[in-house]
Amino acid sequence: MKRQVPEAISSSLTVLPHGVSGDCDMATVLRALGHPARLEIIRALASRGRCFCGEIVEMLPLVQSTVSQHLKVLKDAGLIEGAIDGPRSCYRLNTQKLKDASALMADLTVAGEAASACHDGNNST
Repeated sequence: MKRQVPEAISSSLTVLPHGVSGDCDMATVLRALGHPARLEIIRALASRGRCFCGEIVEMLPLVQSTVSQHLKVLKDAGLIEGAIDGPRSCYRLNTQKLKDASALMADLTVAGEAASACHDGNNST
């Protein structure tokens, strides 16, 4: 039996663009953020604005090939953008993707708090 979400909660949730494909896109973003090394890369780019791949490698206790794999995951998720500058690749954040993920988390938090309040007010279970 599918549980119904109260209207007050469902109306407060942000509808992602493109429906299911928007959900798939956001799931890809959240998966990409699910690794400590990738979070550290995001933090570095947030604080510096942009970094060359070699600079990122120097910040992390990882070999260049592993850092490159993490950069690829972040780039494929749309969280970072890369540009080739001569022999080097320069990366920067796509802040809109981070804002979208943040908005989703905020909406889910509000909905969860509302659901919890509904449950707390009805202790008949």
